[in-house]
Amino acid sequence: MDWKGTGPSITLLGLYLFLLAAAWLVGLLVQRRSMAVIDPAIVRAFHRRVGGNLTICLILAVSLMVDKAFGGSWGVEKVVLVVFFCLVSFWALREFITMTPTRRADHRTLFWMLFLFTPLQYVLVGLNRYELYTVVIPVYASLFVAARVAFTDDPKRFLERIAKIQFGLFVCVYALSHAPALLYLNLVQWRGTSQLPRTDPSQFVAWEGSPVGLLIFFVVLVQVSDLLHFLWDRLVGKQVIAPKINPTKTWEGLIGSACCAAIFSMMIHLVLPITPFTWLGAGCMGLLVSVMASSGSMTMSAIKRDRGVQDYGTLVQGHAGVLDRIDSICFAAPIFFHVTRFFLNSP
Repeated sequence: MDWKGTGPSITLLGLYLFLLAAAWLVGLLVQRRSMAVIDPAIVRAFHRRVGGNLTICLILAVSLMVDKAFGGSWGVEKVVLVVFFCLVSFWALREFITMTPTRRADHRTLFWMLFLFTPLQYVLVGLNRYELYTVVIPVYASLFVAARVAFTDDPKRFLERIAKIQFGLFVCVYALSHAPALLYLNLVQWRGTSQLPRTDPSQFVAWEGSPVGLLIFFVVLVQVSDLLHFLWDRLVGKQVIAPKINPTKTWEGLIGSACCAAIFSMMIHLVLPITPFTWLGAGCMGLLVSVMASSGSMTMSAIKRDRGVQDYGTLVQGHAGVLDRIDSICFAAPIFFHVTRFFLNSP
């Protein structure tokens, strides 16, 4: 197996899956035993988070195996991952829309959002049409939503209705689609003596790593940051950021998880050649992704408090909805994609 190809990707994903499975089993064991020193609610919440993360990573592992079954063609793997994220976006948008009341006049507009713009966005990602998938939803779909709702001749709460549809489409589809878009970046790697990339093109060489490794690195980084924020909040958190939005999110958790995510990112870079970043760049990306992931969780919590719900949906009985599990990825994906593309995309 080529170490610069799929080796680091499989190693990172395998180790992370092992740790998640172990944490899930420990959480299951603790839940079945009454332990006075641990709050059962905290254990259940942590166990649910680990279970959701484990499911997403298992899908990534399956995509790797599918690619190997077809002889190692990265095109097959890309298709599998794009379709997977498309289905996740579809379900997340459905959860987001059903959480808030809609009027009969909006139903046809929602049909176009779910069955036209959602798959169209991922088709454009799969075709690597950057100039199109970056503008179709924020420009054309947004204008379409406003016009289509206006044509229904129902002005009641017009701005509220179109804003809800536009925001749901933007977060659940547009933002999340930047995760599989990482597979199509043509990246270069800095080979200079300094850790800070310069403008000298001669100091850059084509990156020989695997695109799916970059996606796995991103997903694992977001999930680790999310779990670290949870642990920091429960262990040392005192100063709550916004008590009315989320009474468990603290400044200590935000800062602690961001610093730990930066260290984790640098450690992964030094051990496994899975990203085109320098070790300093990996640390900065870890810090940035962690802050954006926490911002996504806080934003979605604000929406849930506004609507008076606890979770967005229940795909599996006893578990939170899909959007509850991917809110951090939705907010972090566009930033990770565009920063990577800005600094390391091959001209």
